[in-house]
Amino acid sequence: MDLLDKKLITEKDARELLEKGAKNLTISKNTIITPLALDMIAGQGIVVEYTDRPPEDKELSGERKLLGAGSSGSNTEAYDLKVFQTELLLKFYYLMLKIRLFEELVKNYKERNIIPGLMVHSYIGQEAIAAGVCCALEKKDYLTSTHRGHGHLIAKGADPARMLAEILGRADGYCRGKGGSMHITDIDLGILGANGIVGAGMPIACGSALVSRIAGDGAITVSFFGDGASNQGTFGESLNFAGIFSLPVLFLCENNGYAVSTPVSYACGTENIYRRGEGYGIVSECIDGDDVFAVFSVCKKHVEEMRKRPHPVLIEAVTHRQIGHWVGDPQKYRTRQELENLPGYDPIRLFLNKIKSRADISDSNLTKIESRVSDEIKKAAIFAEKSPYPPQEEATEDFLKQ
Repeated sequence: MDLLDKKLITEKDARELLEKGAKNLTISKNTIITPLALDMIAGQGIVVEYTDRPPEDKELSGERKLLGAGSSGSNTEAYDLKVFQTELLLKFYYLMLKIRLFEELVKNYKERNIIPGLMVHSYIGQEAIAAGVCCALEKKDYLTSTHRGHGHLIAKGADPARMLAEILGRADGYCRGKGGSMHITDIDLGILGANGIVGAGMPIACGSALVSRIAGDGAITVSFFGDGASNQGTFGESLNFAGIFSLPVLFLCENNGYAVSTPVSYACGTENIYRRGEGYGIVSECIDGDDVFAVFSVCKKHVEEMRKRPHPVLIEAVTHRQIGHWVGDPQKYRTRQELENLPGYDPIRLFLNKIKSRADISDSNLTKIESRVSDEIKKAAIFAEKSPYPPQEEATEDFLKQ
């Protein structure tokens, strides 16, 4: 059965295929299949065959270059590697590696069906953004996170052991095992919560920044969000609100090319997301999100300026997630060439290549960090697995009473 005229195959289409008893499906390689539809088709053993067809008005591809320059210019290489202190370089590596090993452990647990729930969204490939941004912050600063938020939380100082316990639904987790992977929160660390609702963190960040603006405490709030969230109503509303009241919010768009399986080139009317900020009179910039040095340099500059004079900033960090939208995603929407190119964008590999010229960073320095991180992740696993499940009587605790 062929659906060559379809640009998008939804759960409804998949259900119709099952009702008709289809055994195979022929579609264009540019056709988008929603995750639920793909699960239904694959679950019934329907063989999907892809074929070429003439391109549409928009090329459906998530693989793209860093295009354009923000109002302050593009900062892909706008830094001098020599000015970075040894301690900061080692911190970059420590944080990125810690995030990577934590996410690999979580991925392994999910593949073994140890983690309850439908999906786990991995941050593998985007470590440079979390590390670069959070190294530019102070303890008093805040952040709002996303469904792909483990990296943000670790970089802000969250304990991997309590995070993993939460992901496993255990009582020693940050939210007593009730929040799971997408809702980890620690107000004491300035983590106002990861959020499973796309774009929900931006208005929350505005509220946090408004408090800081009124209190005059000099705190900055970072709102992480993805390219897909830039198409939500909360995006425009939050940028407008922050601009009107000169709120110290750093809106950080992690543009990894896809909203689930929908390419940015298909879903966004502008070539670059950061351009949208300029329409609200907000300082906007595009950077290489795979380069921790670029991320830190740009964010540090803006954060320092925001502390002196509160105002919002929008940064689009172009990056590449190294695996699918969720653990187990077959990634049929990505071309073979794109998948083969992904290792070249690995932020940890890029970091190690860049610091080869630094005589102050020895193999011994890096080995010590690797050993330290490995030990921390092992201890986190032991802690989380030993943590008990919350008692049944706690199921309705912490809910708002009517």
